[in-house]
Amino acid sequence: MSYNNENENKNNNERDFSNDQFNQNNSFNSTNSYSSNIQYSSSPELSPLQERLRREEEESKRRENRKGTKKGGYFISGLAGVIVGALIMWLLLPSMVGQLPNGSSNANNEPITPIEQTATEVTTDITSAVEKVSDAVVGITNIQEITDFWNQRSMEREAGSGSGVIYKVDGDKAFIITNYHVVEKAKQLEVTLADGMKEEATLVGSDIWTDLAVVSISSENVDTVAEFGDSDVLKQGETVIAIGNPLGLDFYGSVTTGVVSGKDRAVPVDLNADGVQDWETEVLQTDAAINPGNSGGALINIAGDLIGINSMKIAESTVEGLGFAIPINSVIPIIQELEVNGEVRRPTMGIGLLDLTEVPAFYQQQTLKLPEEVTTGVVVSEVVKGSPADKAGVQQYDVIVEMDGEKIENSIDLRQHLYNETDIGDTLMLKVYRQGKIVELELKLTEGTSV
Repeated sequence: MSYNNENENKNNNERDFSNDQFNQNNSFNSTNSYSSNIQYSSSPELSPLQERLRREEEESKRRENRKGTKKGGYFISGLAGVIVGALIMWLLLPSMVGQLPNGSSNANNEPITPIEQTATEVTTDITSAVEKVSDAVVGITNIQEITDFWNQRSMEREAGSGSGVIYKVDGDKAFIITNYHVVEKAKQLEVTLADGMKEEATLVGSDIWTDLAVVSISSENVDTVAEFGDSDVLKQGETVIAIGNPLGLDFYGSVTTGVVSGKDRAVPVDLNADGVQDWETEVLQTDAAINPGNSGGALINIAGDLIGINSMKIAESTVEGLGFAIPINSVIPIIQELEVNGEVRRPTMGIGLLDLTEVPAFYQQQTLKLPEEVTTGVVVSEVVKGSPADKAGVQQYDVIVEMDGEKIENSIDLRQHLYNETDIGDTLMLKVYRQGKIVELELKLTEGTSV
């Protein structure tokens, strides 16, 4: 009985749904005339699949409606933020005008006071000394001939540069002091004046032992000549000024200052790059910065007088402020001779030299037969035939220990005595060890370019 009532209620519901659907169709047809031909299903119920599709469609429409609402909300929020930000900037901008880089007024719209400059020309003893000499300091470029390895062609190329000092004008020539190592092996020399003008230069003479050279240029464009001072009257602690071209012509005419750190310094040098010290150069020591390119430049005192020629610097990581210059009193006689002869004529003995300290102890005893107490001296490694030494009876393996009563400990001592204490034509008294016995000899010096 209950089953029949349920069926009856179901049939009544289906009829109600069909009537609703029919009414909807009539409403749609009355609005859209073109759809009158569409046939609608008169099925009394929807299938489960149709029912699910209908629910999904309704859910999709609800989501789209929500998205539209969110987008509208985002847009309104963003627009409101822009309006608020613009309003804040409009309110703050007047107070920031005085703080802008090019702002012309302050917070009170008052004009800003301009910055004042004071042009003060400072003149000191140092600036006066530099002004007096700087135009006499020049740059010297060493141009050498080299051969290309691949095509075996010779070409000229800049090999280096240094400094020089104009010290004399004689007629149409101007003479310049520089260092021997600045002009060494040069095929061509070029001088750069203080105004940048370049002049072709001629080598007048050079001397390897003193590291000095003289070159000449046309005097047409030379306006300033350095004045010689007296290096013998210098005092330790006295202010000195170095002028030159450190690291090349890019730093032309650089000026550094310092003091005389020491006088009469003897610095050993290796002249032929064989690792053996050949000579001791007498120099002034200064803490004024002297760098590569300063070589040949001027060292002047506070009066602007030339008291030295910058020569070298000890370049070690543990050494700071140790530069050297050749005293001008040692320079003058050398450059005078270079002007006249193109070289420094010195007396010669005609021998080869070898320090005794370089000879192994075995050969000192077996070959030279020296007494054990003899540990220093100079071994004669060779005797030039027909030389003063040959004529005086000097023999190979003689060990020179004394010259003119002065003890000789090494080859530097021998050269210093020969070149600084004697002249061409003098008679030199030698004391040597020969096969363990002392022999005294007299040697008459002649002119030559070697020992």
